[in-house]
Amino acid sequence: MGRLIKAEFRKTLTLNAWWVLIIPLVLVAFWMSYGWGSATNDFVDYIGSGTAAEIAAAIGLDPGEFPVGLLAIAHGVNIAQLIPAIFGVFALAGEYRNKTITTTFLTAPNRVSALSAKMITYIVWGAMYGVLSFGVAALATLVTVDGDRMPSGGQWLAALGGTILAYILVTLFGIGVGAVLNKVTLAVILLLGYMLVLENVLVLMLWTTTDVLGGILPNGTANGIVGGIAADAFKLDSLNLPDNVDNVDKLGLQLAAGAPGVFSWWASALIFFAWTMLFFAGAWAANQRKDIT
Repeated sequence: MGRLIKAEFRKTLTLNAWWVLIIPLVLVAFWMSYGWGSATNDFVDYIGSGTAAEIAAAIGLDPGEFPVGLLAIAHGVNIAQLIPAIFGVFALAGEYRNKTITTTFLTAPNRVSALSAKMITYIVWGAMYGVLSFGVAALATLVTVDGDRMPSGGQWLAALGGTILAYILVTLFGIGVGAVLNKVTLAVILLLGYMLVLENVLVLMLWTTTDVLGGILPNGTANGIVGGIAADAFKLDSLNLPDNVDNVDKLGLQLAAGAPGVFSWWASALIFFAWTMLFFAGAWAANQRKDIT
């Protein structure tokens, strides 16, 4: 297994994708966090007035004490996590496109070993992308957010851990999507279209009918891991908000946290893990019998 993992790392390092994708990862994580960090004072003003102020008072929150730096970090890493998902698409779909999958399977004792080595390798890649994304988002947050509105030490660590977990899962999710569709271009287009547009449109259009879609669908639950940590810190997740909060107000508050409809960070992690395993299991099953000649 060790040799197979080493071979997988060599394979990914010989291609340009791993470092080319770092460029948009850094840019998106930094500028999204920078933009949200710059707007945190407006968010505090929003929470401290109108209906939002009544909700804050009902759940015992002082808007002036919000660690709003978490919002900047959450938005930065949530958007940037599409990058490791795309990287994951190349894991199997890219090998079929480049015809290297034949060598991969023939040099391994069996396909289970080959796929296991690939999974372990991309878990490490996902974690590395997560650390990098968090570091860049944290830098942008430190530059823009006032010191008294920064997260506590425990919240920094929670956001880092949540980012690493989310990035590992989205990388494996990308592997599954790419392997099931078995076409790199198609998988990337559909992945981006769904994550950036389709699901968000569905959540917003159906919000007044049901506000749980963001808490159970793939994009919402992926965002809900780090976004949920921010929402938990502000008691803005669906498990903490009072029952009498209007749906529109709930949407505004949770959109600010980057996780509309989120139940809690741990619930989001479990649900997105289930989505990841569903696609990864489908990819696993499809590649056990797939012709490689």
